[in-house]
Amino acid sequence: MFYHDGKLQYNVRVDKPNPQFAKLLQQAIGGIEGEMRVCLQYLFQAWNSRGPKKYRDMLLETGTEEIAHIEMLATAVCLNLEGSSSALKDEMAMSNPMVEAVMGGRDPRHILSAGLGAMACDANGVPFNGSWVVGSGNIAADMHANVMAEATGRVLATRLYEMTDDAGMKDMLSFLIARDTMHQNQWMAVLEELGPDTHPIPNSFPANLQNENVAYSFISTSIGATTASGRWTEGTSIDGKGIFTFEKAVPTGGEPMLAPADKEIHGQIEQGVKPDSDFLDKVKDIITG
Repeated sequence: MFYHDGKLQYNVRVDKPNPQFAKLLQQAIGGIEGEMRVCLQYLFQAWNSRGPKKYRDMLLETGTEEIAHIEMLATAVCLNLEGSSSALKDEMAMSNPMVEAVMGGRDPRHILSAGLGAMACDANGVPFNGSWVVGSGNIAADMHANVMAEATGRVLATRLYEMTDDAGMKDMLSFLIARDTMHQNQWMAVLEELGPDTHPIPNSFPANLQNENVAYSFISTSIGATTASGRWTEGTSIDGKGIFTFEKAVPTGGEPMLAPADKEIHGQIEQGVKPDSDFLDKVKDIITG
């Protein structure tokens, strides 16, 4: 069960409302880098968690905190939209049809659909997509996904910080950027705690069942010379279980040979489909009467 106390986790203030910035903030709510993504990602990972209870509890608490971040950003959108309805009406009355359609970069749905409020969508008005949520059931795989989610979220927040001169918005974003710093470190701390034998993921799959000949080879697919060499092409592998090598790609599988098209899919005769003689006779009878 979830509870709320009606108060924001951190103060949100807007010194000067800006409908265009409200549209940009939507990316931090419902975009692929946004708070809805990490909120649901951590909660689903928690709800599906098997293993030490401390990881489930940590994910639950962090996912719940992300709800607070959605609330902060939604409040910021609302504050940035205050007074924009009448301003938009005046702007449309004096503008040409093209400007009217674009409306100065604003999102018309903030008025038409949300009544000067935030929406569960990104900066382009595209609805949040649940397929972005990663919850594999493997704690190590999920932690790597979480580091990526927080990293791209922090990149987004820093870009938004640079796009506004509003002191209140910079203050709020500074808080969110700092929380992304913590969460990146948090997930990496879990990986560190899991130990050096975490990789390869899943570490529960028997190593002798994989093709060891290619397990630690960087396979170059470049026809000519390549500069794609580095730590990943020589020396001990990161998991300490192999030696990195550099290999030129060699086709060893031969050309694929597929069976003729099945007659039920009605491909062409040239694809190997044998005509259905009964069907052809019926067609001929229809044509000849």
